[in-house]
Amino acid sequence: MSKTRHIQQRMSQRGIQQSMIDMTLAYGEDHGDKIILNRKGIDCILNEIEKLKKCALNLRKKGGLVVVDVENTLLTTYSLDSFAR
Repeated sequence: MSKTRHIQQRMSQRGIQQSMIDMTLAYGEDHGDKIILNRKGIDCILNEIEKLKKCALNLRKKGGLVVVDVENTLLTTYSLDSFAR
């Protein structure tokens, strides 16, 4: 998506980074010409990040995970180091 000189100036003046713009575009709510990411939306994002972190830590404890997928059918799953002796 292209940016006008106006938005580049405003981002610089207001300390708004491109990553903030990207997150707003990805997770914000569409209100006509505007896309709004409010505190409630940000809290939802942070809750999802916490859930992902908890899941990743559980996966790490297992040493990783293997999922066997053949022709879009999930056949089995096991811990990555379950067969290591």
